[in-house]
Amino acid sequence: MDFGTLIGFIAGTAVVVYGMFSGGDASSYINVSSMIVTIGGGICANMMGFPLADSIKALKALPLIFKEPKSSAMRTISTLVQLSQKARREGLLALESAQSELEDDFLKKAMELVVDGIEAEIVKTTMQLDIDSMAARHQSAQAYFKGLAGQFPAWGLIGTLLGLINMLRSLDDPTSIGPAMALALVTTFYGSVLANFVCAPIIRKLEGNSAEEIRLREMMMEGVLSIQSGENPRLMEHKLKTFLSPDQRTQYEEATRKQEIQEAPGV
Repeated sequence: MDFGTLIGFIAGTAVVVYGMFSGGDASSYINVSSMIVTIGGGICANMMGFPLADSIKALKALPLIFKEPKSSAMRTISTLVQLSQKARREGLLALESAQSELEDDFLKKAMELVVDGIEAEIVKTTMQLDIDSMAARHQSAQAYFKGLAGQFPAWGLIGTLLGLINMLRSLDDPTSIGPAMALALVTTFYGSVLANFVCAPIIRKLEGNSAEEIRLREMMMEGVLSIQSGENPRLMEHKLKTFLSPDQRTQYEEATRKQEIQEAPGV
């Protein structure tokens, strides 16, 4: 669970609710017709621009914004180093027994190619195509929510225009102008909240998760190719650490030192 996203969502909701209550009656912000026009109109218009399958996939991606990434860059480097050391001692065929212990399917498939003796250039091309395909899927989901972020404010404005038209029809009754005007503006409120508080954070989170996953897979590809070429495990480890941030690199080196001390004879 990504607690940062959860805390931000709860705190942001509390801020909006506080603003609604502090200005008077919160029931003034609740209108079913405005919700139908803004939310329904925005979703329907966005669906017209995407295949139905893309709409379903985008909605399935929503829970991912609250989840921590399955793979860790530091843990992946440690795994690759262990595989490299095993390959140097026992040969590439010895890695076949270690495949069942790999959790990441991308890395597992790549190691299968290496054990099967596939040429390095083909292994690299296959892994790169897999990365490109994943990036395209991620961009499709991001584009869907970018579309919603543009549609909701537009449909909020449409709802406002509808409300203003109805208000102008009842100008002969001054007592109805205030409530009608407030009702017309509610749709703009819905559109702005949905675009800026819902869609925009989802887009940024999906973009961040996608960039991190692509970086992790590129690191895996570099490690697999190094293992296949018989590169020194220490050199490979140094190369892979360049994918880490300074803080991550420090944490990784500290964890590695602790592990070496624990594994030292007599400890």
